[in-house]
Amino acid sequence: MIDNRTAPYAALALRLALGAMFLAHGLTKLLVFTPAGTAGFFESVGFPGMFAYPVIAFEVLGGLALLLGVYARWVAAVAVVQLLLASTVHFGNGWGFTNPNGGWEYPIFLTLAALALALLGDGKLALKRSARG
Repeated sequence: MIDNRTAPYAALALRLALGAMFLAHGLTKLLVFTPAGTAGFFESVGFPGMFAYPVIAFEVLGGLALLLGVYARWVAAVAVVQLLLASTVHFGNGWGFTNPNGGWEYPIFLTLAALALALLGDGKLALKRSARG
């Protein structure tokens, strides 16, 4: 049974955790690996290099949107797709993320966390709530 008194706070905690993760990953791609370096990595794992640019934009802007609670349910729904695609890079590496080239448990966990947020909704303290669908 869902506790309607605490569920909005659970969604807030999940939203903040996902937002911080996306922002950190996006800024790392932007400032550390650089967009060109990220594009090169994407190509090395079989994705078109040009995908790096919208992924970086989504991770930075989506991370900020999640942190602020701006259409968080819809951002999380898009994140499910992005994370599921990112997970495919790790499927052949085994379970543990400490495996060479990283395992698949962390990206799949994030995929399911984003799905949970998309299903839960925006949570407490959202600046711009998603329309109920």
